[in-house]
Amino acid sequence: MKKLKMGTAAMGIFLGCVLAAAGALAMLIGFWRVLLLACLFGIGYFIGTIDNVGRFVKDNVNKLIPDKSAQPINIKDQLTREENTQGTGFVYTFDSTENAETEDAGE
Repeated sequence: MKKLKMGTAAMGIFLGCVLAAAGALAMLIGFWRVLLLACLFGIGYFIGTIDNVGRFVKDNVNKLIPDKSAQPINIKDQLTREENTQGTGFVYTFDSTENAETEDAGE
């Protein structure tokens, strides 16, 4: 059997058969059950493609749960700091008279 590649006729036939089977399942057992089946298949495929599941879980849990030494952000302090620094940056305002003068000079 040929290797399936996107954009080939073989891949089109294969995907057509997969979608026809999914449609038949939806008609036979219902949309929500087929959706659950597809989600479980996707999760299984995702877990199956991970080389080291333990390391993957550890890395993602460490991203979600911060260290005890990490300090939470104090929103009130952040907002007052932003209010105090507001207006100190360089802001360019467009003056329409400048544009009119340059248009007159170009004629």
